[in-house]
Amino acid sequence: MVKTKGYFALSLALTFMVLIANAQQPIDQHHNHQQDSRIGGVNARGDHAMGFSHEKTTHHFKLTTDGGAIEVVADDPKDAASLEQIRAHLSHIAKLFKEGDFSIPMFTHDEAPPGASTMARLKADINYSFESVERGGRVRIVTANAEAIEAIHEFLRYQINDHQTGDPLEVDKQTAAHAGHSCAGMKGSCPFALANSGGKKLN
Repeated sequence: MVKTKGYFALSLALTFMVLIANAQQPIDQHHNHQQDSRIGGVNARGDHAMGFSHEKTTHHFKLTTDGGAIEVVADDPKDAASLEQIRAHLSHIAKLFKEGDFSIPMFTHDEAPPGASTMARLKADINYSFESVERGGRVRIVTANAEAIEAIHEFLRYQINDHQTGDPLEVDKQTAAHAGHSCAGMKGSCPFALANSGGKKLN
C-alpha cells in the first residue's frame, strides 16, 4: 500500500513537471517571436530613415566621460555608396540633434528613446559634431552638464540594447582615456578610432 502511494506521488509529480514544461514552451516561443518581430521592425524602419542597409554596415554606440559617440562604418571598404550615405546621414543627425530634434530615432524605434527628451531640453549645453572616419562617420556628443551626460548615456544604452550591437553599457575606458583625441591629423588607421573597438552588425 505504501509502495502504491509512493508510485502514485512520483507519477503525479512527473506529470506536473511535464505540464509546466509544456506550458512554458509556448510562452518562450511567443517571447522570442515578439523580440524577433521588434528587431525586424527596428531594422526596417532604420534602413528607411538612414538611407543605407544595416546588412552592409556596422553600428557602434560608445559612452564616454563627457558624453558619447555614434559611429557607423561600411563593412566593405569598396562600398562607396554606403560610405557616402553614412556620412550624409550622420552629418544630418548631428544638425538635427543640435536643434533638439530626435524624430529620426523616434521613428526608427517606434517610441521615444529614454534620455531623448532631456537631451532636447538641454540642447544648448550639448555639442554634436560630425567627424569622418575610415569607411564611415561618427557623431561625437560632448557636454559638461552632469544631467545631460546621464541622459546621453541613457539614450546610448537604449540604442545598444535595441540594436543589439554588443557595445559596452558603461564608459569605455580606452575611449575615455582619449576622449579629447582627434583622428584628423593621423595618417592611416587611428588606434583610438571607435571602429576598431569591436561591436556587432545590426542584423
